[in-house]
Amino acid sequence: MINESSIVMYSIIGVLALILIIKSVILVDEKTVYVIQRLGKFQRMANAGFSLIIPFIDRKAGVLNLRVQQLDVDVETKTMDDVFVHIRVSVQYQVMANKLHEAFYSLDNARHQIASYVFDDVRAEVPKMELDDVFAKKEEIAVAVRNNLGDSMDDYGFMIIKALVTDIDPDEHVKASMNRINAAKRDKEATMEEAEASKIRVVKAAEADAESKRLSGEGIAQQRLEIVRGFKESVEDFQKSLKNITHEEVMQFVLMTQYFDTLNSIGANGKNSAVLVPHTPSAMADFQQQIIHGTLVGNKLKDSIEKAKGTELE
Repeated sequence: MINESSIVMYSIIGVLALILIIKSVILVDEKTVYVIQRLGKFQRMANAGFSLIIPFIDRKAGVLNLRVQQLDVDVETKTMDDVFVHIRVSVQYQVMANKLHEAFYSLDNARHQIASYVFDDVRAEVPKMELDDVFAKKEEIAVAVRNNLGDSMDDYGFMIIKALVTDIDPDEHVKASMNRINAAKRDKEATMEEAEASKIRVVKAAEADAESKRLSGEGIAQQRLEIVRGFKESVEDFQKSLKNITHEEVMQFVLMTQYFDTLNSIGANGKNSAVLVPHTPSAMADFQQQIIHGTLVGNKLKDSIEKAKGTELE
């Protein structure tokens, strides 16, 4: 029969065996590698999946992440025109599958090492540029960091996939000055646009006024032409009806008719509140005498011009 001491011993052995089995089994996640050491010395790399180790002799020394990782590095430096800027560089890197040993054992802290290289490269490139060029040529800064960092970290088992300049932040006073400069430029452009618009309005108004006056002049000229044509037709009608009447008499009669028509038009206009017109029998006689006198003067002037032309020809 199995006594109680044997049962206890077997139980202890079973528990120890279970512990050893548990300790000998490791499960490695995808895109992860365990570094296995035996008695303090590198033994092998355990890839993703199920793996066995010797309990208490082998141990997991560390873990390597095979995914693409990102490190954000903030660098303060000075530009060529003595402006201090804060630049954030994001470095995307990955452990090289064929250099797992170097990636784990070469560097004590890979992220700090990468940050140190980024500091050095940024502070070597940015002081060669002015502030405006830093914004315009940030891609060149990123390429320079990526190339220099890639050459340096390749020996340590890290592949630099990409370097990105994700933020450029000048000093607060500089940003305020830049904002004032931009605001002044925009105010200048707005003033120029407003002045140009005012100029266009003035030019267009002048062109419209000139066109209005031109059309008004053409209308007045056309009106006078029609009046003259009407006078001509009236004179011709009088001459056809009255054979013995002269041109001067006809013109006097037409002018008197126009005079009375004008008075009629003034009286018919309701907007006129008061119009003072010398309208007496003597005034009418004076008006007629003025017309006759004007006609005689015109005839004399015409005769004088004709005589002067005849004398020149002789």
